[in-house]
Amino acid sequence: MSLNAEIAASASMNEEQLAKYVIDATREVFSTMVMMDPADDYPIKEPLNRFRCSITGMVGFAGTYSGVVSIHCPVALALKITSSMLGMECEEVNEDLNDAIGEIANMLGGNVKQVLSKGGLDVKLSIPTVISGEDYTINSLSDSDCVVIPFNIDDDRFIVGLTLKKED
Repeated sequence: MSLNAEIAASASMNEEQLAKYVIDATREVFSTMVMMDPADDYPIKEPLNRFRCSITGMVGFAGTYSGVVSIHCPVALALKITSSMLGMECEEVNEDLNDAIGEIANMLGGNVKQVLSKGGLDVKLSIPTVISGEDYTINSLSDSDCVVIPFNIDDDRFIVGLTLKKED
């Protein structure tokens, strides 16, 4: 299988293309697996890399493209998402919460991978990594295409990011 022709023709993608991939993937994952319908709030007003009382799930890419897809979520919203996804009450940061956020990151990564690579043979995904904390910073690759999309579920907001670099 080969790379999606539109993507293969371009050495880099514009922010609108990346945003569409992220928005479509997030809506699909949340509607089918979490039973929630997030509304995107794109474009983001200011860059974000510092998170407080949050949880982050990330999946890395390697192959024709390298990069990271990530979801950053306040703990209170992550508990609601996990409860909806698992069909049971989740009231504290625990293994269930970490597994659910990691699995959402994994599904987002798989969805984006399908866009980047027809058949998935030339892009590999890492296993999900989940971090949480009271105050932490995440830095991404500086020479890569990057988009960060805020989403809202009711009055809560979470962020999905995609950092991507086409390898030579």
